[in-house]
Amino acid sequence: MADNETAATPLPETAATPLPDTRDALLALHRETRRQRNAAAHGSEQHKAAIRLIGRIEVEVARIERAMDPPLV
Repeated sequence: MADNETAATPLPETAATPLPDTRDALLALHRETRRQRNAAAHGSEQHKAAIRLIGRIEVEVARIERAMDPPLV
């Protein structure tokens, strides 16, 4: 295994891949995806995929938090 590869589960490849539907599960996925991003070589496809997934996760977390009563803002 090269220095810039990880043994972690591959990241989802498409924007159509469903995300978890709970805030706690999303936050756990966010932590793991940040770890994978940090372990990947800068600019590699793994790094780019992690950045895209982090963005999707953060949008979903924000959607859930805005729907809370009262909203977490």
